[in-house]
Amino acid sequence: MREVTATGQTIEQAVQIALQQLSSTEEDVEITVIEDGKKGFLGFGAKPAKVLVVKKKTLIEKAYDYLLNIVKSLDETADVNFELQGTKEQTFLFTVKGEKVALIIGKRGNTLNALQFLVQTFVNRHSKQLIHVVVDAENYRLKRKESLEILAKKTAQTVLKTRKAISLEPMPSFERKIIHHILTDMPNISTKSVGQDPHRQLVIDLKKPIKG
Repeated sequence: MREVTATGQTIEQAVQIALQQLSSTEEDVEITVIEDGKKGFLGFGAKPAKVLVVKKKTLIEKAYDYLLNIVKSLDETADVNFELQGTKEQTFLFTVKGEKVALIIGKRGNTLNALQFLVQTFVNRHSKQLIHVVVDAENYRLKRKESLEILAKKTAQTVLKTRKAISLEPMPSFERKIIHHILTDMPNISTKSVGQDPHRQLVIDLKKPIKG
């Protein structure tokens, strides 16, 4: 239930009745006075106050509307599910479904990454605290993570064998972090990012000896 029309002897009483039904507070709702109410005279002509109280949309609901509007332009059959994860560090997880989900994902997830960037920017423009946003489709994020793990290990082995640095294809920061994390504890291997977004690349190289 998102809205309630309530009546009371006064506007304040009508509002409180509506808030109880919505299990909400005044800060989280919008109130429209329909009738001011009248006390009447000697019990005659009295009219109750009437208000319409509507719950404001939460940030994740606003972000959902924003994302849904975009994906509908790509695929009219598309739908979006959302959930809130975490407490201190919150993550908004959006899962896209539709007949043209491959189009929404794009080559190597480029379209999905662009959608995630747009929603991330939208959310943090309206939030005082940093909120992480993940936009997924067809479990792509997990599959991509697994392929990045394989890529990282294979590339590191090639670097160890050839003793030459290898630059990977440009990828977003969260994907570079996955590879960096995988290779952090690998002996003799170092990683660093070079270039400017959206063309920033991860370079896998041999660790330079520490000069004593």
